[in-house]
Parts: sequence; structure tokens; C-alpha cells
Amino acid sequence: MPVEAFPTLEAAEPVLFWTDQPSANVPSVGKEVGRLWGACDPWYVLDNARRIIVDGDDELVLIAAINGIPVACVAPGRYSSVTSREAAAAYLSDQTYVNPYSGAPMNVMEAAALCGFWRKLIDSNREITSAFGFAFWKQPTVAPLLWAGEDPVPFKTALSSADSDGEIAVWKSRTPTDVLARIEREADAVLEVEDGFIRSVGLGSDCVPPLSIVVDRLGVHFDPAKPSELENLLQNGAFDSGTLQRARDLRELIVEVGVSKYGSGSAKLEAREPNRHYVLVPGQVEDDRAVLCGAQAVAGNLDLLRRVREQRPDACIIYKPHPDVEAGHRIGAVEDREALALADEIVRDQPISALIDYVDELHVNTSLAGFEALLRKKPVTAHGVPFYAGWGLTTDLGPVPARRSAKRSLDELVAAVLLTYPRYLDPVTGLPCPPEILIRRIAEGAAGRQSHGVVKLRRLQGRWKKRLAGIKA
Repeated sequence: MPVEAFPTLEAAEPVLFWTDQPSANVPSVGKEVGRLWGACDPWYVLDNARRIIVDGDDELVLIAAINGIPVACVAPGRYSSVTSREAAAAYLSDQTYVNPYSGAPMNVMEAAALCGFWRKLIDSNREITSAFGFAFWKQPTVAPLLWAGEDPVPFKTALSSADSDGEIAVWKSRTPTDVLARIEREADAVLEVEDGFIRSVGLGSDCVPPLSIVVDRLGVHFDPAKPSELENLLQNGAFDSGTLQRARDLRELIVEVGVSKYGSGSAKLEAREPNRHYVLVPGQVEDDRAVLCGAQAVAGNLDLLRRVREQRPDACIIYKPHPDVEAGHRIGAVEDREALALADEIVRDQPISALIDYVDELHVNTSLAGFEALLRKKPVTAHGVPFYAGWGLTTDLGPVPARRSAKRSLDELVAAVLLTYPRYLDPVTGLPCPPEILIRRIAEGAAGRQSHGVVKLRRLQGRWKKRLAGIKA
């Protein structure tokens, strides 16, 4: 910027110079109060500015005009005439915008809302100094959801003293106990990261990377022993009419396309016996953290079946083992002979969404299938304490914390659980996205194209584990 181009300033007027480099030659005008250089957030820099003196090609002209800050352009450029809010509005409205997910045209307000969505996500990650417990096959899809806007996400295995000065993101079940103990002892703040409620097409135990995660600074949503951000949102959050309508539309979309946590699909099931009540009991991974934290008095899948038979002695009980257990990766298997002593039928291959549509109600321990049943307006009895229990939408047999005193509508539950709390990644563009985009990708099959060699190896490993277990039995 040429010195002679500077307008006249009062000698006592405070001036903050933002230059390309710290040694830049700047005019001695006004009262210099500081100097910034390199990459800086222009919105922050302009937050308390009284006026801006800048080159006409600098985007600061546009940002200052939007903020109503007087602008003086010291050289002509493409923004020279955009020095008022009205001119900025006209300039922005005259541009062409394209939706990055669909390629369809967008208007300026839609483009601004999307940029704001990304900015909010980036801002929430600013204090993350390191990330632990993230397997290499998860990192490519998790990284865009934890990115702070500049450097790559610092995935690590060893903790340094510098890491403890900020927030540490942790996938606890995959972090070595000694490292986790040190993190919890030394870190300023710990962010718990877990799979989202609409995760992928395929199993995490098969090393299919997640397309959705949740990040919680208070605890973890499936542990009723202490509050989480999700619980606080459901207890104290307010949802406007637009958010509730969007939640209603999202729920209807999920039901329409048959999406569940691990994919989507439909199935043709046998005709029901007339005048009989059908109950679905989904099995779970018995050493999963969600089960260990929320199961309370329920002692595994077989015990859950016993409890359901006591509750519904005349019902047709359908038992669906958990897919991770069926794949041979996790514990929780119940022998068919034992299961069929309590259940009328065992189903394995049918999609959970189709089974929920088929039955009259669900009985669960802490399974996410209970939440998916609520989306389809099916009655749910919770024998444990899942995150969706205690809000007036389920029959609760477990000891729900007294903290959960609010009564929520289904739309409010969906708004908190699917719109506000999780983070989603578009598998086509690699960009963070709203949940509606991921739902569409899953329904179209685009989310299932992420398979790689590790997935095939894990599936083969699971089959061998099941075969060896059969031999030992």
C-alpha cells in the first residue's frame, strides 16, 4: 500500500496495522497501537474498528461494508465501489452460488447459512491440541469433523506436556489405559468422541469408517451416571418452530428411506399371525461401553429375553442378535437353543428398520434400535437407561436419573439427537454436511462406496472367529 495514498489521520487516532509481514514498511500516521501480520481472522480484526483503510482489491472492503464500518480505498480494485451495506448486499446478491453437495444453484442467504454452518464447526474445534484413540482407518472421515481451519488434526499416540494446555479429543475405548489416565489427570479439558446415531453403511467392527460422530465436553451421552451435553440439551434446550419443522421433515425422510445406524434397506417378511402381539428384542454387544454404563440390572442379552418374556408372556417375541456379534467380532452371542426357549423366532439378515415396522413394540436394554423405533412412532420399553429414556416418550423400567425431569415431544427429541448434537460428513464431497445430505447419500448407496482392504480382512477374520467358536463348542 503506497504511503502517499493514506488519508490524513489525526495524530492521536489509534491505528492497528495488518500487514503481510512483520517488517513491512508502514507510514507513521496516527497513533500505532499494534501490528498484525499473516493469517488472521478478518471478522475478529474488524470487530471494534472505527474505519478501514485498505486496497480496493482486498476482501476487507466487503467485510467492513457488511459490518457498516466506514471504508477508504487507497487504490482502485474490484471492491472499490462496495463501501456501504446496500452496495455490499447488491454485490453479493449479484453473484452466482452453487450448492457443493448437489451442484444446484443457491441464493446468497443459503450460501451464507452454509458458510456459517462450517464456521461454527471450525470454531468449536479451535482449542483441540491433540486427538487420541482414533484408528488409522477412522482418521480420514473424522478429521474434517475435528478440523480447526488451519493445520491437520493432530492425531497422536503419545501425550506431550503441550497437549495438556488445550482440549484433547479422545475415543476412550481405543485409548491405552495408561495414556487415558494421564490425559484425564493433566488435560485442561477432555472431549469424548463416539460414533454418531446415523453412522455408515457397514459395521464399525469391520473397520468401516464413521460418517457421523458426536463430540461431548461434559461426558458421554450413553452414561446416565453423569450429565452430558446431549442430556443438558434435552433438559434445558429451546427449539424454535423452524427447527422443529426441520426435525419433523428429517424424521419422515429417515422413515421413508428406511435408514438406520448401519445403513438402509427393506425386506419382505412373513405375514403376521392375526390377533397376536409382536415384540422385537434387539441384542447388543455385551462389553460395549453403552451397555456397561446403561444396562444397570440387565445381565446380558439372555437376561433381557427372560425379562421380556415375563413382561409379555403371550406375545410373539422376535430376537435379533447384534450385527457385530453375528459378524464374530464382539461378545454377546446367545445359543439358538437358549434364545428359542424364550423367543419365538431369531432373525439375522433382515434390516432393523423393516423389523421395527413389522412389530407392535420394542423392548430394549440400551439399544439405539429403541430410538429408531421412536422415530417410527412405535412403543418402546427400556429395561436399561439409554439416552432417550426419561423424557416421557418411553416406558422406563431402569433407574432414570432424577436430573431428567423435562418432558419432550418426539420432534424435540429428534431436533436434539439428530440435528444439534452430532456432526456429519458427506462421503461424496468429503465436506461436513447437514444430516439430510448423509441420509440421502445412504439411501442412494453413495455412502457404501468406502470399502477398502481392511474391511475385507476384518470380515474374513470375523468369519474365522465364528467358525473357531463353533468348533470349541
